[in-house]
Amino acid sequence: MERINAWTTYKKREEKKVMDLGKAYRAFLDKGKTERECVKEAIRRAEQAGYADLEKVEKLQAGDRVYVNTMGKAIQLYIIGTEPLEKGLNIVGAHIDSPRMDLKQNPLYEDTDVAYLDTHYYGGIKKYQWVTLPLALHGVVAKKDGTVADVVIGEDEDDPVVGISDLLIHLSAQQLDKKASVVIEGEALDVIVGGKPLKGAEKEPVKAAILAILKEKYGMEEEDFLSAEIEVVPAGKSRDFGLDRSMILGYGHDDRVCAYAQIEAMLKIAETPRCTCCCILADKEEIGSVGATGMRARYFENAVAEIMDKLGEYSELKLRRALSSSRMLSCDVSAGFDPSYAASFEKKNSAYLGRGVCFNKYTGSRGKGGSNDANAEYMGRLRAIMDDNKVCFQTAELGRVDQGGGGTIAYICALYGMNVIDSGVAVLSMHAPWEIISKADLYEAVKAYHAFLMNA
Repeated sequence: MERINAWTTYKKREEKKVMDLGKAYRAFLDKGKTERECVKEAIRRAEQAGYADLEKVEKLQAGDRVYVNTMGKAIQLYIIGTEPLEKGLNIVGAHIDSPRMDLKQNPLYEDTDVAYLDTHYYGGIKKYQWVTLPLALHGVVAKKDGTVADVVIGEDEDDPVVGISDLLIHLSAQQLDKKASVVIEGEALDVIVGGKPLKGAEKEPVKAAILAILKEKYGMEEEDFLSAEIEVVPAGKSRDFGLDRSMILGYGHDDRVCAYAQIEAMLKIAETPRCTCCCILADKEEIGSVGATGMRARYFENAVAEIMDKLGEYSELKLRRALSSSRMLSCDVSAGFDPSYAASFEKKNSAYLGRGVCFNKYTGSRGKGGSNDANAEYMGRLRAIMDDNKVCFQTAELGRVDQGGGGTIAYICALYGMNVIDSGVAVLSMHAPWEIISKADLYEAVKAYHAFLMNA
């Protein structure tokens, strides 16, 4: 039952492919630190590969490639197959949002000659991990005249970075007696952005100086924060990790490593598939898949309806049949076994870095609560596809029973009645500012998703 390490199966030529893929993924990760940036990069690559915006297409036929952009924060890619959509789609779905901090809508203030930006953290984080790190600002500012300005500060080598301070060890006796969950409080995650007063400014001169910089660089007034979406993320590029360069250290592996593997798998499909193939990159999974760009919204169902209509196949009944007959991999990361914290895992049923793509039959917590729990028949079918295509894979649970748990978008798509299972890449230090994955697992994920799309 023990799964082999994928690295032991590679010959020299294939190992080079693994390393080249890792390099390309790092570039994607560095360009896409927010969901908006990921969508832009996905559209760029899709259009280069011949995909067209579904809104600009009047009719569709087998072999056509289209994408659907949802508010610039979620995207779907489709390759139309030869069989009617009524027989179902082969779907891979991931999310492109990651834990971070978001600026509040009235964030800028000055205190004792220092300017700060007030934040509200997004998703599940250990708050103490985000202090004393170089941080960057990514996002957009939407102005009253309808113009939208992109903001990226802290990534260029000549850019300044920002950050959150921590209490010095010499004065931290009381702080260190606190539980880890409250060592740093949520309201203490305020980002330092300046300390130089604006000459001539009588009231809050440091804040005035920061506003002058924003005005000069982005044409931005303080009130424009009301309609801004600016995310605070770790500054800097992803790096090869380990002396053997077998791993990657980066921000946002959860879940952009699976999103990237999905895109690669879709772009590898050169021929017209039998079943229509779909790649979903969703937003807001880290806060429950809510909102207009989260998976609970109806944009996927609406897109399938539009495609059926442009194929001349649409009816409400056929749409329902298409959704319930579909097959899906919910491509989300799994907790990599960490021997430093072995007590939180159950060794026989853990995901290990380097042993290939991971299938989680169920996630959830407290007795599988909130889990999809895929059918045994579906897992049997997937095992055959993986073995036939020589994919290294493993199975796992999300840690020891009663230790914790988590969820994905699997249960949401399963509401349509389709077969769904979680399948992703093992991650160390998940939800930390910097996470770790194995390049071999990324490579096997691309192979797995391509094999699934073509054979499910």
